[in-house]
Amino acid sequence: MMLFLENIRLAFSSLKANKMRSLLTMLGIIIGISSVIAIVTVGNSLASSLSDSMTSIGANNITVYLTLKEEKDETTEEGYIFKSTNNAGVGSKVMDEELLTDEMIREFKAAYPDEVYAISANQTVVSSGTSTVGKNSAAVNVIGISAGYFVEKNIKTSAGRIFNADEMIEGKMLALVSEKYANKLYDSPEDVIGETLVVDGEGKDYTFTVVGVYKTDGSAGSLTALMGMGNQATDVYIPLKAAQSITHTETYASFSVVINSGVDVNKFVDEAKSFFSAYYRNNRTIMVDAYSLASLADEMNSLMNKLTMGISVIAGIALLVGGIGVMNIMLVSITERTREIGTRKALGAPNSSIRTQFIVEAVVICLIGGLIGVLGGIGLGALIVKIMKGVATPSVSSIIGSLLFSMGIGVFFGYYPANKAAKMDPIEALRYE
Repeated sequence: MMLFLENIRLAFSSLKANKMRSLLTMLGIIIGISSVIAIVTVGNSLASSLSDSMTSIGANNITVYLTLKEEKDETTEEGYIFKSTNNAGVGSKVMDEELLTDEMIREFKAAYPDEVYAISANQTVVSSGTSTVGKNSAAVNVIGISAGYFVEKNIKTSAGRIFNADEMIEGKMLALVSEKYANKLYDSPEDVIGETLVVDGEGKDYTFTVVGVYKTDGSAGSLTALMGMGNQATDVYIPLKAAQSITHTETYASFSVVINSGVDVNKFVDEAKSFFSAYYRNNRTIMVDAYSLASLADEMNSLMNKLTMGISVIAGIALLVGGIGVMNIMLVSITERTREIGTRKALGAPNSSIRTQFIVEAVVICLIGGLIGVLGGIGLGALIVKIMKGVATPSVSSIIGSLLFSMGIGVFFGYYPANKAAKMDPIEALRYE
């Protein structure tokens, strides 16, 4: 133990005697580790941001939808093969009775009471209508929503309130408008509460009473409202029953399922698909499918991790360059200290002691460079993430791994010079000038 501590002291003495040379030697190690830590930090931040974004839009929710069956080759009695074409588009030529119904949804909820938290269904009443207040007007979409829609989209109000249970059941002609709408046509969101909203939809007027203003700061609302895109239409929400009384239909081409925590999303996607497919087993044109953003999020995270790993490997090349620099400087150091080595060997120092001395010196150089690199990498990563307006999340495993790797480089690239020093002939070393 005392010999090991003595070797460390000798290593620091050597570094102190050649400060500039030691710093330049460490530079490759510092740059390599700083790059790796910064890249991993930025990658973790992007992955965390992606995960939060997916969660906010319901990555664990399931969407059940109708789609057309795939084309299949058909053979006539005469032996001719042709492609069967299916021109019945979902939502256009499909009969209303072929769409998903409230009864199907109720049976689904009853079949999976422990998995289903809420059902989110919606029905468009007016697409790209116009609402005018004084001299100002705004493009709006009027959409009827179920109670589960508030859960799925995480809708929060900045003024007023959402619909209560009785209003949803009775289908009151009430409306929830966006902050974008309120700020464009009124002085403040509070001013629109209680006002009458008249929407001109293809020449027909629809009248509602505004009871609330929902936030469009990223917590809820349609994608266009969320992005605040210029003159894009903003969504106006009304109770689903109110929409159904206007459209005289209670069917859907798709709906979403908000599942309880702890449920295997990917497995439940197959369960939902299987359940609703039973209703369309004999339908020649339509089939049911289901998906979840969770699988897409997993693929994106996997892709991002691979990209981060690839860039980190490229950055790690600097560590190898730094290791070559360490080997070079150790060879120079051995040449400069040839007489010292000869004296120690003449006094009885074994080869292992000489070898250990120079390996420890190489490891100390790499370890100090690694520590500086870690601090630099954390700082650089935090700066980049701050510019990106994210939250820096340094990886503890990458920090520990980088330090261990730098020590490994010290041992690997320091062994050859150290072994060369250990094998010196003491007589030749003492005669060296």
